[in-house]
Amino acid sequence: MPVVIPVRPARSAFMRTLRRHPTMWLGGALLGLIVVMAVFAPLIATTDPAALNPALRVQSPSPEAYFGTDMLGRDIFSRTVYGARVSLIVGLGVAVLASAIGMAIGLLAGFTRWADGVIMRIMDGMMSIPAILLAIALMTLMRGGSIFNVILAITLAEIPRVARLTRSAVLSVRELAYVEAAVACGTSKLGIIRQHILPNTIAPITVQATYICASAMITEAILSFIGAGLPTSIPSWGNIMAEGRALWQVKPNIVFFPAIFLSITVLAVNLLGDGLRDAVDPRLAKRV
Repeated sequence: MPVVIPVRPARSAFMRTLRRHPTMWLGGALLGLIVVMAVFAPLIATTDPAALNPALRVQSPSPEAYFGTDMLGRDIFSRTVYGARVSLIVGLGVAVLASAIGMAIGLLAGFTRWADGVIMRIMDGMMSIPAILLAIALMTLMRGGSIFNVILAITLAEIPRVARLTRSAVLSVRELAYVEAAVACGTSKLGIIRQHILPNTIAPITVQATYICASAMITEAILSFIGAGLPTSIPSWGNIMAEGRALWQVKPNIVFFPAIFLSITVLAVNLLGDGLRDAVDPRLAKRV
């Protein structure tokens, strides 16, 4: 009589992973709510975020304006809802670009000995400059406060971190026995990278990408707050806080609400990253 081995469905494995790593589902749930708010911003917002109403400027929170109004009479709730789009676009764009470019540079440096020294010295030189200062300098050079320029400026500041992480992972995998055996069998470099190097670097880079996403959101808010990022016509959490800092003592709601949403979003991304780190690290998985 044949023995039937029950196969656990993928759903059970997924639920088991969530139970072992509660920070992953907590961060994912919070981030999911922010994403829903950003996607359905036109339905959630009560008014046009750019609509001016000087007769109702600097109003306290009320049923008509949930978060109050700013100095130009714009609804802070609507601007905060639309500001989620900017933060998510910048965070995701920087995470994807920095991870892709940094991984390519790290693979080249870690797998090509002659280029390692030159590439990593360039990366070290870029890392010697604080990320926010480098982003400010790049925004000044590009002379344009668009979302694309903000993503590009922050991405260039984050690439060296991904490149160093990828290089360290490649150096540790490159000396393993099965990689040396693949080289001895005549496997091409591209084949070794695709079959052996990339599978061992994807997990740490994915975790690092979540932290880059959170860092990019904060950097974008800082750039907008100091006037080096997006123009005030584009609602972003940094712009809203910058416009309300002069009235902080009398109308703290102008700064408080976008700051809370920024903090929650960054916390959600970091919790998701911590959960992913615990899930992909076998040493941490054994402790759970």
